[in-house]
Amino acid sequence: DRGERQMTLPISRRRMLALAASAAGMAVLPIYPSLASPEAAADEVARFTDGQTPESGKVRLIVAERVENGSAVPLAVEVDSAMEGDDLVEAVIVLAERNPNPIIATFHFSAMSGAASVSTRVRLATTQKLIAVARMADGRYFIDEREVDVAIGGCVT
Repeated sequence: DRGERQMTLPISRRRMLALAASAAGMAVLPIYPSLASPEAAADEVARFTDGQTPESGKVRLIVAERVENGSAVPLAVEVDSAMEGDDLVEAVIVLAERNPNPIIATFHFSAMSGAASVSTRVRLATTQKLIAVARMADGRYFIDEREVDVAIGGCVT
């Protein structure tokens, strides 16, 4: 006992109950992933196209208009291209406007690819617009968009 004092803060029963209720409330709140926005997807398109406005045509995004479960949504992208010279598809990106990360797939092609055609399955968080953008060897960009109605979201973890 060297003359040291202990400081204690008085906590009323009411304050303790309020703190306990707050902690319990935080523990049961659902945790939702942050979703991207149409603006974030547009920013990614602008970054991919170096600010150029993509043209319609050449690229075709194939996906169902309505899916029951967003955990594994089949989609395909086809680009009408001779796959040689200036008509060579160099890359395709696929974006989802309302997923946690707007870029959901990137595909790279070469003349040895033979055709600019891919298919895959993706996760979709909610009903949203999907966007496919193709970059050609001559510097042109082509775009296609599809709205997909998702009954049960697939990006919950």
